Amino acid sequence: MFTGIIEEVGAVEALEPRLRIRCRTVTEDARLGASIAVNGVCLTVIALHDDRFEVDVSQETISCSVGLDRPNEVNLEKSLRLSDRLGGHLMSGHVDGVGEVTRFDAAGESYLLAVRAPEDLAKYIARKGSITVNGVSLTVNRVQGAEFEINLIPHTITVTNLKNLKPGSRVNLEVDLIARYIERLQHYGA
Repeated sequence: MFTGIIEEVGAVEALEPRLRIRCRTVTEDARLGASIAVNGVCLTVIALHDDRFEVDVSQETISCSVGLDRPNEVNLEKSLRLSDRLGGHLMSGHVDGVGEVTRFDAAGESYLLAVRAPEDLAKYIARKGSITVNGVSLTVNRVQGAEFEINLIPHTITVTNLKNLKPGSRVNLEVDLIARYIERLQHYGA
């Protein structure tokens, strides 16, 4: 489990034979077998070094997410310990779909981010609800159909890779876990 509070921005360095990610601090107390969310994708550490870690990534993971298939900046977060504060929202690190940025505009000191989600995810996105974009826990301000808007504060822009977005960028989305379970219970519940 993760919270969507990014610990650092790292960089994908190599793709073969394994995904190698350069980092500064996210591996300080990590061990082999640890889970680290990379752009919101839960991956298992198979090698640790002073300034990077390595993970195996399946073709299935590459095909249903973005940001792991080429060198670029990625958001990093270690998995949640039961004693940690929950600063964001509960997330699993399982990407539900890939969205497309439709707007990324300055709005005073903040930024307005608008994303078009896949149609099948729209039912899980609610105004003032939680959503994860590239591993970042965010609050939805407005939703219409499959498009939603988020206000990004300066801190979020500074400490994540969301500052690199522009219209047409593709982003990993994970919808709120509770919304998924409620929908499942309504359909198959007692």
